[in-house]
Amino acid sequence: MTDQPAAAAGGADHSRERADLLEALGTHRGFLRYTVRDLDDEQAKQRTTVSELCLGGLIKHVAGVEERWMRFAVGGAAAMRSEPVDWEGQFKMAEGETLAGLLGAYEQVAARTDELVATLDLDAAHALPEAPWFKPGATWSVRRVLLHVLAETSQHAGHADIIRESLDGARTMG
Repeated sequence: MTDQPAAAAGGADHSRERADLLEALGTHRGFLRYTVRDLDDEQAKQRTTVSELCLGGLIKHVAGVEERWMRFAVGGAAAMRSEPVDWEGQFKMAEGETLAGLLGAYEQVAARTDELVATLDLDAAHALPEAPWFKPGATWSVRRVLLHVLAETSQHAGHADIIRESLDGARTMG
C-alpha cells in the first residue's frame, strides 16, 4: 500500500492505521476460512449444534455482512439497503450453492473491502439505518464500520471453530 491513496483520503498518518486494520481483518478472515479446510459441500452444510448455523452458512453470512457494511461506508444507509437480504437464508447453504462458490464470493468481497480501505476517508461518517438496535440519529465513521466488520468476522470465526470441532474434531488453534 502506498501513501498516495491514504494522503488523498485522510492523510498519510492513517496509512499505518489502515495497514493495521487490514492485517487484523485478514487474520480473522483467515481463521474463518481455515475452519472449512478439507471439507466437502455436505459437511459444510451440516449443523452440529442446536442452532441453524453451518460452516458454509457462516462464510455466506460474513461475506454478506462485510459487503453490506462496505456499501454503507461508501454511500450510507440507502446504499446499504440497496439490495435485499434473505435474513434466514443467509446462514444456510441453499440448494446449488457450493463451499468453493461461497469462498470465492467471500474472496471477492474481501478484495473489494481491501481496495476501499486504501481510499476511503476513515473519518467520514454516515447516519446509521433506522433499526431498534441503533440509537436514533447515531452515525458511524468508516473506521467504526471496519471495526464492526472485524468484530463480526472474529465472532463468527469462533462460531465456526466450535461447529468444525463438533463436526470432526478439527480445530483452528490448539
